Formats: sequence, C-alpha cells, structure tokens
Amino acid sequence: MTPTSDRIKVLHVITRFDKGGSAENTFLTVRHLDRTLYDPVLVIGGGQAGNASDPEADAAHKNRSDAVQSGVRLVALPRLVRNLHPLSDLAAFFGLITIIRRERPRIVHTHTSKAGILGRWAAWVCRVPVIVHTPHGHVFFGYFGSLTTHLFILLERWTARITDALIALTPREKSEHIAHGITPADAFAVIHSGVDLKPFLALAPSSLCSATPPDSNPLEDAGVSDGLLRPTETPVAETMRQNLGIPPGATVVATVGRLTAVKDHETLIRAVAECVRQGERLFLVLLGEGDLRADLEALCERLGIAENVRFTGWQPDVARLMVTCDLFCLPSRNEGMGKVLLEAMALGKPIVASDVGGIPDLVRSGENGLLVPVGDVTAWAQAIRELVRNPDLRRRMGETGRRIAPAYSVEAMIKQIDELYAKLLSDRCVQPNPETSP
Repeated sequence: MTPTSDRIKVLHVITRFDKGGSAENTFLTVRHLDRTLYDPVLVIGGGQAGNASDPEADAAHKNRSDAVQSGVRLVALPRLVRNLHPLSDLAAFFGLITIIRRERPRIVHTHTSKAGILGRWAAWVCRVPVIVHTPHGHVFFGYFGSLTTHLFILLERWTARITDALIALTPREKSEHIAHGITPADAFAVIHSGVDLKPFLALAPSSLCSATPPDSNPLEDAGVSDGLLRPTETPVAETMRQNLGIPPGATVVATVGRLTAVKDHETLIRAVAECVRQGERLFLVLLGEGDLRADLEALCERLGIAENVRFTGWQPDVARLMVTCDLFCLPSRNEGMGKVLLEAMALGKPIVASDVGGIPDLVRSGENGLLVPVGDVTAWAQAIRELVRNPDLRRRMGETGRRIAPAYSVEAMIKQIDELYAKLLSDRCVQPNPETSP
C-alpha cells in the first residue's frame, strides 16, 4: 500500500452509522475509495447507541468492522448525535475541531444535516483546504416544526458559503436545495448513491439465467420452461412466507424503513386496510424498527387488520425478506433518494412510492412503478389495488426495474466521487498530507 504521507487524507463525518441509507452510502464510500490515492478516516457519532434494536446494532457493528478491515480508521465522537441538544452539539463541535487538528486532512466530507453543519464549520475553523457535504436528502419538510425547519434552512444557507461542493443524490434533491436558496446550481454535483446490489441480484431469477452457462441452467432443471422463475415463486420466497405465517396465494406488500413519522407508515397501513375492506387478500410486511412501532401496531388493531400485518423489526438479511413481496411500497414524506427502492428493483419488484424528493428520479411512473401523492390514503389504496389485480403489469414493471437498477452501482458512485475530489484538489493546488506538523 502507498505510504500514508503520499496519500490524500479524507475525513468523513456522520452522526449515525446504522442501517439507514446515508450510513450505507458513507460506508460504501470510505470502504471503496482507492487506497493508493486516499487515506480515509471516518468520524462516527453516538446516534446509534442505546436506541438501536439488536439486529440493527449488529449490522452497525459489522459495518464498523468491515470498514476497519478495508483500511478505514474509525474515530468515535459520542457527543455527535442526531437530535438537537445545545450542550452536546457544542461539545461535538469542539471535539471535531480537536480531531481535525490532530488528523490534518486535506478533505473533510460531511454527511447529513447535523454532522454537515458542525463538521463543515469545524473544518473551516481548522482551514481544511477542501470541504464537501452530502445532505442525503434534506430536513426542509417532514422532520421538524416550522421554526426549527426555518432555522435549519438558515444554517444550511450560511454553511453552504464555506462549502466547496455539495453532492446531491438526485437532480430533484439538487433542485429542492436551490429552490430553498441554499446555494447556486454550480455548487452542486449530482452523484447517485451507490448500492451494493449483489445480495439482491443473487436472489433475482434473471441473474441466475445470465450468470449460468447455457448447458447448466438451474431454472430449466427446476422445470421452468420460459427460463424466468417468478421472484415470489422461488424456494427462498416460499420459505420466508411460511416463516412469516403468510398463507399461499396471498398478495404481499412490503416496506423497509425506520418506524418514524417521516416514513409515514400510517398512510400505508390505512391504505392496506382500505384494500382489505374491499376484499383484497393482502398481507403487509414492515421491515424496520423505531419509536412508533407500538403506535402502528395499535393502529393495525383498531383498523382490524392486525392479522394481515407482520412487524419484523430490523433483520440482518433484508434481501431474503424483500423477496417475499409482490410489490414494494415507500410512503415517505421526505426522501433523498431511497436506496431501498433500488434493492427492490434489483429483485424485480414493482414499486408504489411517494412523489417526493429524489424518488421520481428512480421510479418512472407507469414503467417500473406508480407514484402517488404524499399522505393520500385513497390514492395509495387505488395504486396498490391496481397492481394487486394485475399480475402481468406487476411482472412488466418488475422486469423494467431490474434492468434499471444496475446503473446505480457502487463502482459508478466511487468513480464520480474520485473525479470530484481530484478536481477540487487540483483547483486548490492541494498536496498530499504533510508528514510533520508545521
């Protein structure tokens, strides 16, 4: 490996290193950066401690272990938490200054709103040559009340002035930041979040066809004459359905995400209840954990569909659970991109999703899924019914999504990030890390 002094030190900062999309994006970035060019350091906050379910904590621990094994140094900063807390935030800010002065990175790359504001100002105080920020969406609606939201918008505007580049995950995310006056268009780069689709493509029947020599096709051996075993007819899917207590022939709707207000599981539950009342044989699988679980379980009881809903909590093998569903739903009120959509698409699942944030850049309504207004229970129920009653449409949309998903690979993301880093470093005539302090 190239000596550390000949590489560019990049310090990434994030609050929660959990199972969320922003954490996974950050993990893949630091893990796959070219070690001959970069010396990555990852500062992680204490956001996942104490409130993560065991499977989620295990997954976060595995992320940390994998990052270390791939040559990433981790630095813990427990006072850096997601929730607003003036004393902790002040302590985290000075903690970041201490870390940056010790590490002396050439690039500081922050992720998400809280880490982005504190981390960028700490980097500016320390005169770091290049400051980059990835918002991973935004908090301009769906998260806080109007006063707190307005404060965050002001902070984002001020902090953008000291930022060399902002990375939007989708063109829509970029346009929403511009619409809120955060920064001019030329300060943004659009780099889709790379997704490790291997575990999902491995369970998608078409990948088996393409990866297997013609003289040894396991699908043909299994008696599938057209070479396309439907995703919900695979042995893995059937086993998982049995484990969840879902009867044969039922249509399964699934979603993945933290059980919090911004993910709006309530709208999905009410829409499914409406479909069940109209005679549809539906089962809803919610994969995730969060503060609203008890409230959502109580809602299912009140609506009379508790027997049709499965709360799985966080699971270590998301792909094997997602493969059970016939259609995938993402009812979020705010979403930067929604990497879980790509995972569902890689499995050949048709999508029903909110028409917000970066989702429309992935879900082409009428092609690989349907887009519906946020929080509109009637529209959600209508979209779900349309796909439930039309298996051929589900299949066509799923196959279209499966063709789209590979374009959002980890390799494509890393290539674009590397090109952005190289341009910013060149513009500022930045040299590799100094071996000794000045």
